[in-house]
Amino acid sequence: MSMAQQTNYYYSDFSVIANYSDVATVSKCGDACLSDCECVASVYGLDAEKPYCWVLKSLDFGGFEDAGSTLFVKVRSNGSNTPESNSGGSSEGSGSSTREKVLVIPIVLSMTFLIGLLCLLLYYNVHRKRALKRAMESSLILEGAPLNFGYRDLQIRTWNFSQLLGTGGFGSVYKGSLADGTLIAVKKLERVLPHGEKEFITEVNTIGSMHHMNLVRLCGYCSEGPQRLLVYEFMKNGSLDKWIFPSYNSRDRLLDWSTRFHIAVATAQGIAYFHEQCRNRIIHCDIKPENILLDENFCPKVSDFGLAKLMGREHSQVVTMVRGTRGYLAPEWVSNRPITVKADVYSYGMLLLETVGGRRNLDMSFDAEDFFYPGWAFKEITNGTPIKVADRRLEGAVEEEELIRALKVALWCIQDEVFMRPSMGEVVRMLEGSIDINMPPMPQTVLELVEEGLDHVYRAMKREFNHFSSFTVNTNPSTSHATCSYSTMSPR
Repeated sequence: MSMAQQTNYYYSDFSVIANYSDVATVSKCGDACLSDCECVASVYGLDAEKPYCWVLKSLDFGGFEDAGSTLFVKVRSNGSNTPESNSGGSSEGSGSSTREKVLVIPIVLSMTFLIGLLCLLLYYNVHRKRALKRAMESSLILEGAPLNFGYRDLQIRTWNFSQLLGTGGFGSVYKGSLADGTLIAVKKLERVLPHGEKEFITEVNTIGSMHHMNLVRLCGYCSEGPQRLLVYEFMKNGSLDKWIFPSYNSRDRLLDWSTRFHIAVATAQGIAYFHEQCRNRIIHCDIKPENILLDENFCPKVSDFGLAKLMGREHSQVVTMVRGTRGYLAPEWVSNRPITVKADVYSYGMLLLETVGGRRNLDMSFDAEDFFYPGWAFKEITNGTPIKVADRRLEGAVEEEELIRALKVALWCIQDEVFMRPSMGEVVRMLEGSIDINMPPMPQTVLELVEEGLDHVYRAMKREFNHFSSFTVNTNPSTSHATCSYSTMSPR
């Protein structure tokens, strides 16, 4: 407290807190102000010899000299006077400063809270959109509805198309990953017919609506400018050819008989589905081991079905004749007869023979007796020794009844006359043993070779193979690269 002797103060009734008349001494009046939180100053004096002590909560006016009075004013702890002790104007400044502090602190806290809340809501919204997008992708893929991807999005998901899985008749395939970590295979289509975007999407939706455990699922597509891409589920074990044909890179890969036979039956079921059970009958046009993919459980799935319609017949002929699949051609492709689903049956028969034998149907590394596998298989099954034509690496560990059944079915499938080939539904039932299988006649192709003389044909093709084994056709970047080897040649 600061004490000013012989000083009184003008005050209004509004500023009076209390008047104590029982204060005996001057110092007691100062103590009375100190004990009251609202007190700013107190005035002690005598009125007709009676003491008084006015306790004031504000100093609104000014002081004056009075010999019988004493003024007490509260001061700060550092000893400086309060603004009120100086003047009424300074008192108002202190009050306004205090009020400003009281207002600014809540405003700052409120703004900080609001900014934090907005940041939290923004983070939640972005995170929610990403989670919703991932959930939508997963749910749509599970439901089978193809997603529409942007080309830039697929570039990111395939790491700029850096991991090439392989190159097929319809384009190159790259490994990728969706936002939730699901692995995908992205196929960049080449030489697509000039469909409009609407027609392309219609065809893609038709393919995407086909659901069967033995068909590769179409997850999405991209139709942006000239770019046409298809997004498929990723198959961990790759294509069938890596497992049935011995090579330096796959010496440790060997399928036992039960797995091979299961793959043959399941593949036939997948082909039968899009031949007979779909509203729009689909002709694959390129059935071969490279287009049969295997998941982690070695469940086969047919890939590239429905793409021939996007390419057209002319390009399909180029694909089958130039890109290494001539050995699977049905005779009607060469003779330019109408192409039906029975062309796929012929190709499946060739695939089935290769699955049983673990070798290409035409392999010039064998001798004249067995270089053409279909002819050799027909001879051995006729002689009652079918076990000889089973994959040698199996060392006879096969079910002979299933082996005979598979060979008979394959030989029926590769008959030259279209009407003599079974439907794929009949193929499935014959392989499953539901119906009996008669001994097929010798296919015309085999008959022609026998009549011409296998030794003569072998020597002629051996010369051709030695001449062309290292021949490579290089064309401009917009066309395909074709390499001739013994695995792609055919007597046809």
